[in-house]
Amino acid sequence: MRILVTGGAGFLGSHLCEKLLELDHEVFCVDNLYTGSKGNIVHLLANPKFDFIPHDITFPLYLEVDGILNFACPASPIHYQKNPVQTLKTSVHGAINMLGLAKRTGARILQASTSEIYGDPEISPQVESYWGRVNPIGIRACYDEGKRAAETLFFDTHRQFGTDIRVVRIFNTYGPRMALDDGRVVSNFIAQALQNQDITVYGDGSQTRSFCYVDDLVEGILKLFFTDSVFEPVNLGNPNPVSMVDLAKEIIALTNSKSKIILRDLPSDDPTHRKPSIEKAKQILNWEPKVDREQGLIKTINYFKGVINA
Repeated sequence: MRILVTGGAGFLGSHLCEKLLELDHEVFCVDNLYTGSKGNIVHLLANPKFDFIPHDITFPLYLEVDGILNFACPASPIHYQKNPVQTLKTSVHGAINMLGLAKRTGARILQASTSEIYGDPEISPQVESYWGRVNPIGIRACYDEGKRAAETLFFDTHRQFGTDIRVVRIFNTYGPRMALDDGRVVSNFIAQALQNQDITVYGDGSQTRSFCYVDDLVEGILKLFFTDSVFEPVNLGNPNPVSMVDLAKEIIALTNSKSKIILRDLPSDDPTHRKPSIEKAKQILNWEPKVDREQGLIKTINYFKGVINA
């Protein structure tokens, strides 16, 4: 297949490009490099089946493709809050443009949605039928509501035009190629621990997240993309939560760090719990994560050692 990956030079996008090439597909990687990095895909540039196209998907794109994986959008609070209007435009205008491309070419299109559409949830674990609890005017709304609007566009386009859509709701993911300065908890903690700096935990550290290693997530995304007739959102993530304080302690131990844990005020609208229900993924895709947190953290720590020491 000829497959377009938007946000293809980002953390998740680059892993998807790499895996699709391994499966012998032709890959068009589109990225404006706002948060993506050409360093994530430099090892792919010599592959004759790989083509990098610098482009911002808030503007139309004209290609002939069989499939689209729409991953273009800043995903860390530091980056998406830096330019919130552009973040919202990327989710909404980007979805309109990519759905238009899918309609014209007859391509199957997958939207990278997020656990953030659930906001600060009142239920745990979060199931796909839960509508969420989102502050529509808060500092995270540019991302949360942008992704929610993109889902609306996807399902309305499917109902109105029969477009072959997939929607994956991605929970916290980590692994090699995360940006050192992206402000996400795993990269923050590892970078601070490797440099023996104080580890910054927000709130009292009791808030929980569920972390999925990138290889597991990529497998789930591609299973969803290549499975026929899944016209409903599917959660992908690791259902085993950990508190922020316990995660910091694990990373300190794995890095033999001298770092100390310090507490800071919790940011506005920061959710207290994140835990996916993955029953639908198990049933429809026969998927569940395999890499345990210690294994994944060791691989990620080794990657960051190379980045910091480079």
